[in-house]
Amino acid sequence: MLRTIACVALPQMAPFEFGVICEVFGIDRSAQGGPAFDFHVVAAEPGPIPTKMGFDVVVHEDLEAARTADLVAIPASLIGTRTDERVLEVIRDAVDRGAWVLSVCSGAFTLGQAGVLHGRRATTHWMYTDRMAAEFPDTEVDPDVLFVQDGNVVTGAGTAAGIDAALHIVRAELGQGAANIIARRMVIPPQRDGGQSQYIQTPVVACRSDSLAAVTEWMLEHLDEELTVDRLARKALMSPRTFARKFRAETGTTPNAWLNRQRLLRAQQLLEETDLTFEEIARETGFGAAAVMRHHFLKVLQTTPTAYRRLFGARQALAS
Repeated sequence: MLRTIACVALPQMAPFEFGVICEVFGIDRSAQGGPAFDFHVVAAEPGPIPTKMGFDVVVHEDLEAARTADLVAIPASLIGTRTDERVLEVIRDAVDRGAWVLSVCSGAFTLGQAGVLHGRRATTHWMYTDRMAAEFPDTEVDPDVLFVQDGNVVTGAGTAAGIDAALHIVRAELGQGAANIIARRMVIPPQRDGGQSQYIQTPVVACRSDSLAAVTEWMLEHLDEELTVDRLARKALMSPRTFARKFRAETGTTPNAWLNRQRLLRAQQLLEETDLTFEEIARETGFGAAAVMRHHFLKVLQTTPTAYRRLFGARQALAS
């Protein structure tokens, strides 16, 4: 049963992500028929804890409550700093005894330091997924989801996705009704699927090779054309096999996968900024047909062009 929650305050933590944990688990909602958790904010060294925003949060409890908590929650904090070993021990112990462990945004790096993501699937903010995959190669890092549950470990993506991750745990333990009550109080949708995309604007991967950089720039200018490996290889003055091997070495993916991702990004931009029809956007981005474009939206973003335009289109944004 989910009753005792320990939120670990870390030096240089992000106030919003810390606040998400406090908002979901730290408020007594029993008057509305919701849960009332035994909520603790703890730290390795009680006292003023500096945040990334330049102000301190004063914590009165040490880590004792976290040692028996049903959920240990880790907010985002500055990446690249070594977490106190006592905190890492609490995290490892929580996983071993079957308690929930939740990280929000870059808090996943703290879980990685503790070693509890070894062999697991996880996520973090899309800006940090490449770094996380490099630092923790034994973790399967998914950059395109709101949150991931692997066993009793839940990792949330950037910022507000931490709310989705936290409500997922509430829903799993206490049911949809309890999650709905918390969501209604917070004035947010009660459920967004963990598999929903972060809607990232992934930057074009930079190529270290001048020849490939020229080719990728040309590809971006000709997205509406048929771009086969043979054609691209001729453009790069290479054999198809050499080009494909060099492209993967430089970008970490295949020419076709890279091309589809750039076409998807361009389609997202056109859906947001123009009134072009789906067929027109599909032709301009090289998908050819709206049905093909819809297939790629569902596969990568877990949504449809219609839903994406409804959420992010310029007309809807202005109307709201």
